[in-house]
Amino acid sequence: MSDKKPKNVFREGPISSDFIGNSIYKHQSKTSIGAHNIFLGQVRADDIDGKTVSAIEYTAYEDMANQKFHEIRESAFDKFDLTCMHIYHSLGSVKAGEICLFVFVSSPRRKVVFEALEYIVEAIKADVPVFGKEIFEDETHQWKVNS
Repeated sequence: MSDKKPKNVFREGPISSDFIGNSIYKHQSKTSIGAHNIFLGQVRADDIDGKTVSAIEYTAYEDMANQKFHEIRESAFDKFDLTCMHIYHSLGSVKAGEICLFVFVSSPRRKVVFEALEYIVEAIKADVPVFGKEIFEDETHQWKVNS
């Protein structure tokens, strides 16, 4: 693992399609890349006990979470032949249908990006201290349990 300083992966509110599209666009000049893979986590309008989720309010232990994201990133670079990797996660309110997690990996070969992306997303869900409070249409709330 490198001695790089952990990057702040957090963005306030939802991650926009413009931001995602611009991230992809910026990689056109990197001609050693043969494949990209993207994971977009979207807030679902789950029905829980007869109430519908209208948004999730994300909070995190930011320093600890950024350190965990960094460790996952470095581990993925050690494990897979990746050219680039970007991770962004929302803080604050994200409405149902909006994007809250954006993971983007690039490699010279396609098989690598599929394996790497699954590894990264599963590690994020298991290890990163990000918390979501589900806000229901009636404005009640509860802490989200990852599934």
